[in-house]
Amino acid sequence: MALRNIAIIAHVDHGKTTLVDELLKQSGSFRDNQRVAERVMDSNDLEKERGITILAKATSVEWKGVRINIVDTPGHADFGGEVERILSMVDGAIVLVDSSEGPMPQTKFVVSKALKVGLRPIVAINKIDRPDGRHEEVINEVFDLFANLDATDEQLDFPILYGSGRDGWMNVNPEGPKDQGLAPLLDLVLEHVPEPTVEEGPFRMIGTILEANNFLGRIITGRIASGSIKPNQAVKVLGQDGKTIETGRISKILAFRGIERTAIEEAHAGDIVAIAGLSKGTVADTFCDPSVTEAMTAQPIDPPTVTMSFIVNDSPLAGTEGDKVTSRVIRDRLLKEAEGNVALKIEEAEGKDSFFVSGRGELQLAVLIETMRREGFELAVSRPRVVMHKDENGTLLEPIEEVVIDVDEEHSGVVVQKMSERKAEMAELRPSGGNRVRLKFYAPTRGLIGYQSELLTDTRGTAIMNRLFHDYQPFKGQIAGRVNGVLLSNGSGEAVAYAMFNLEDRGPMIIEPGEKVYAGMIIGIHTRDNDLEVNVLKGKQLTNIRAAGKDEAVKLTPPIRMTLDRALSWIQDDELMEVTPKSLRLRKLYLDPNDRKRFEKAKMAG
Repeated sequence: MALRNIAIIAHVDHGKTTLVDELLKQSGSFRDNQRVAERVMDSNDLEKERGITILAKATSVEWKGVRINIVDTPGHADFGGEVERILSMVDGAIVLVDSSEGPMPQTKFVVSKALKVGLRPIVAINKIDRPDGRHEEVINEVFDLFANLDATDEQLDFPILYGSGRDGWMNVNPEGPKDQGLAPLLDLVLEHVPEPTVEEGPFRMIGTILEANNFLGRIITGRIASGSIKPNQAVKVLGQDGKTIETGRISKILAFRGIERTAIEEAHAGDIVAIAGLSKGTVADTFCDPSVTEAMTAQPIDPPTVTMSFIVNDSPLAGTEGDKVTSRVIRDRLLKEAEGNVALKIEEAEGKDSFFVSGRGELQLAVLIETMRREGFELAVSRPRVVMHKDENGTLLEPIEEVVIDVDEEHSGVVVQKMSERKAEMAELRPSGGNRVRLKFYAPTRGLIGYQSELLTDTRGTAIMNRLFHDYQPFKGQIAGRVNGVLLSNGSGEAVAYAMFNLEDRGPMIIEPGEKVYAGMIIGIHTRDNDLEVNVLKGKQLTNIRAAGKDEAVKLTPPIRMTLDRALSWIQDDELMEVTPKSLRLRKLYLDPNDRKRFEKAKMAG
């Protein structure tokens, strides 16, 4: 059967996964009576909740006798470790752009990689029915983007389609007709995307996506570059340096048929398949026939920019809510994650009870923490820290990100002020239609940790921020941190509403009445810049003397609820977040006040 391999590239929330849903429906991949979940490609609970694609996935549709393999790529740069290698599997790309927002930084990130590997994209303007759509300007912006990314003349001569992925139609005219569905898009793929190039020689394939399966072990997905493969065939794995990592036999070959993976008896060059049976081969390794001696060149993986400590939970409430608490089970879980996620780096600390986990951004690490707590793990995590480097001359370098913020004109002043406080340099300010402006900055990664929630507060939830790793530059100097101190519990027990009511003038609370607390746990935000220990356990004195009026019920101000993402960025270096399946608690690194004083003294002396 003839083949086409394409990737779908789009910014977060521009409708990529919804379009794939419609392609599967209209190409007959589902039975008429089959129940199909919305956004079927977002298989992970967190992907559905956050509305983002985290893991790259492949599917396929059949159209006019041709099998089209479609790879859904993550749109967020934190998961860019997936993107770069996926593009080496495909021969074409559909660039999906919102008719109102236009091309965004994440689109730019993936498109630049696609143009570098020589793909000729098809541009699809999605959500054409939006009332604030401006498709003609967006086409010009896409053209300018391609030109800025050094696209060739062939790549700049891109075909354009307009439509709505949600309503399931695409056409060369913005007005339609709509009754043809997505047929114009599928026809254009057959016409515009070349067949896979097949090289001569025995079986060779670069590992592109890695996952762990409870029944089949490690499953590696990739495109076969040359030759063919059958189950039980002997293969070897070569590292990037050409050394043999392991030899073994293929236990199973899985091909993508709709949303299912089907075992097949033989796969040929040009097809995208998943193979099982090897225990060490990973992403960017070459899987090949034993006669092959040279490794294929793979896309390099961008270095991690943010690191965090994952520590065994040692709080007084440890083990009361989760069943996976020991360093051994946490270590095994992290190593399993690193197996399937090449952008993560795991290092064990000397004490063996903590691990340094490095990734491409705090979102990637927050997703890992949320996944672990849902699996029943208990652990404590530190504030994210930026990975610094030194050049040959010993100059300290830090990661800089390109930040694009779309915001209403009235709020642009406060955004510029806050970003300059975070040592950001403004590169561009231009109107983006509808009384909104687009601001572009180059900012240090450490200045951006925790800025998202502050930005939404400053702009009343109207700003959209997008970030992209730019490069390493000399250290920009100190950045002011949190201004307020914290309120700490001085004892263990359950928080009492009466005590919390009397503490309200000290600052807002972050816990509810009746919540379990312990000494050294953060229960509120102090109105001043110092930390204060308070008694949140003190009940009302009960005597038999009554006032003339009856006792008033205590009316408490609702507490500030800390979400996982917000708490990660809010805590300081001497604080931790305790994560359990049921609770998120904030605490000091040292629970004993005397230990905290000793730590402060040592810090001042150091």
